[in-house]
Amino acid sequence: MSRKTVSIFTLILFSVFTFTAIAQETSTKKVGFDLKNIDRSVSPTQNFYQFAIGGWLKNNPIPDDQTRWGAFTILAEENNRQLKKIIDDVSKNRNWPKGSAEQKIGDFYATGMDSARIERDGYRPILPDLKAIDALQNKKDLIKQLAEMHLSGTGALFNFFVRDDAKKSSVMAPYLFQGGLGLPDVEYYTKDDNRSKEIREKYLQHVANLFKLTDVDAAIASNYAQTILNIETQLAKASNTRLENRDPEKNYNKMTINNLKQIAGGFDWNLYFENMGVDGINLVIVSQPKFITAMSEMINQVPLNDWKIYLKWNVIRDAAGALSSPFVNERFDFTQRYLAGAKAMPPRWKRIIGAVNGTMGELLGQIYVKEYFPPEAKARAQKIVSNILVAMGESIKGLEWMSEATKEQALIKLSKFGVKIGYPDKWKDYSALDIERDTYYKNLERAGKWARKVNLDKIGKPVDKLDWNMTPQTVNANYSPTKNEITFPAAILQPLFFNQYADDAINYGAMGAVIGHEISHGFDDQGRKYDAVGNIKDWWTKEDADKFKARAQKLINEYNNFVVIDTFKVNGALTIGENIGDLGGLTISFEAFKNTDQFKKGEMIDGFTPVQRFFLGWAQVWATNSRPEALKLQVKTDVHSPSLQRVNGPLMNLPEFFKAFDVKPGDPMRSPDDKIVKIW
Repeated sequence: MSRKTVSIFTLILFSVFTFTAIAQETSTKKVGFDLKNIDRSVSPTQNFYQFAIGGWLKNNPIPDDQTRWGAFTILAEENNRQLKKIIDDVSKNRNWPKGSAEQKIGDFYATGMDSARIERDGYRPILPDLKAIDALQNKKDLIKQLAEMHLSGTGALFNFFVRDDAKKSSVMAPYLFQGGLGLPDVEYYTKDDNRSKEIREKYLQHVANLFKLTDVDAAIASNYAQTILNIETQLAKASNTRLENRDPEKNYNKMTINNLKQIAGGFDWNLYFENMGVDGINLVIVSQPKFITAMSEMINQVPLNDWKIYLKWNVIRDAAGALSSPFVNERFDFTQRYLAGAKAMPPRWKRIIGAVNGTMGELLGQIYVKEYFPPEAKARAQKIVSNILVAMGESIKGLEWMSEATKEQALIKLSKFGVKIGYPDKWKDYSALDIERDTYYKNLERAGKWARKVNLDKIGKPVDKLDWNMTPQTVNANYSPTKNEITFPAAILQPLFFNQYADDAINYGAMGAVIGHEISHGFDDQGRKYDAVGNIKDWWTKEDADKFKARAQKLINEYNNFVVIDTFKVNGALTIGENIGDLGGLTISFEAFKNTDQFKKGEMIDGFTPVQRFFLGWAQVWATNSRPEALKLQVKTDVHSPSLQRVNGPLMNLPEFFKAFDVKPGDPMRSPDDKIVKIW
């Protein structure tokens, strides 16, 4: 699940599937589910989300520096406090051995917290880049400068990176991907609804404001902003939508460099790759050919002076969060206050911890797991995931709509699932990363160039399956289709996702369902297109594929009707992968829960049956208060449904839920019989 935003477990993993004596104590029952969360003015048959956690919603307002507040953000805040303690301790000492994790983390954090130096410097850190752009004489200089920016981690025009080859998943391959936009979605540039128009007007002012902070005259800054919007609008019109980018087959176009030149000959690829230090490559995977073609044509159509303005904007935009407070405030006002609804900026220490995580996350992670994640927890967590994998296998075997031929392939894929728990078995090597106690911006530059070099050096090399795509302190979990593996970092292995004091019902409804969610991603609308070793390959019979698509379409139709706020509805097609994950995850976890003693005994706790508590556990994981602006942004840009729809949507399709809460035909929490969906 991604933020993808989703997660699961505990730092001290007692046996998950054995209800401990501690959990029987009256004083700890509320740790599993607090009855104060319930809103008894609402029937569970009408709106289960409001019934289950309406009390929590009322009593947990959103902090000013947050755009939403729920289980994930609460856990992230606790995680931040743990990380701050670690970093405060190491940054106070200036005598760590040079090159040690403590030295690099401490010096980086200290420079980031040196607000006096940062305020004095203003925008001087980016002056060399701005002057270099001013000095460009021709289109060849432009491409060289673009490569230099890409090498330092500054995005502009398009994205070039290395990752697993989706049709040869054992090898790392170079990819070209659309990019170059300052707004969070391509449709903000192309749609003419009032919200999109307003966003474009605010964006123009935002761009002009940042240029003015670099001592550009106000009138000129406004002209610059219009130039930026014009260029980015052209790029947006050539870009795929988020929905189009969900099709892995259409976004896999491997071609030789000569083929690339044929579709995008206006761009000097030899010069670009030479300056990127990868001029020996023969093949590249182009995710959106139409974008690369249009971008290439723009290189010669757009005047050089306009390109200079565009490159300057990308330098300023990328650096704004690391410069003096006027830049930081302007960036926050547009991206967080206006677009997402935040009322106040997070304190500096939180922002710098975020930067530490982003630049040397596994270095910090090594210290983090020593403090907060015992080694034996990995084996215990592995056992938990194994039990859910078994339940998924039984579910596949029992599917009435799938043929034996496709079931056989699905079970082979399931048997090859990799599982990563807690932290890497092999840590990333940061020895070549130089961090000094000089300036924050220089450290960011060094880290950006180091990370880019590490990535580019992987071209053509075997995929290292020991590599992690998240740090141990990340509050998240995910599924990788090219590696066919699920990952659960240490930071997510905490309550409310799993709690040692709670009964099995709560843990299965929360943690178990999310584990099932990640497993289901291997068989959602995207994941099902990859085989057991992570290659895009069709292993389905045509009849079974058609049946899957029909079931998925029913789920899309259902979610399309969910109103989120005002006239904004869930985009069923954009969120289908996550919605399949939720429905499948709940279904699989419930099947596993049926094997527990608690389910078999059926004893009530706090007036609820084990099955009812299972669904209460599911609801409390997604308890979230969101600002209106954040909801509107989420509907447009996020592949996850908002929390209310995330809880209620799957339940409307589960007969076990209907029985548990006596939900009758015609009740809002029950889909009509001909519209009920079961996939996994």
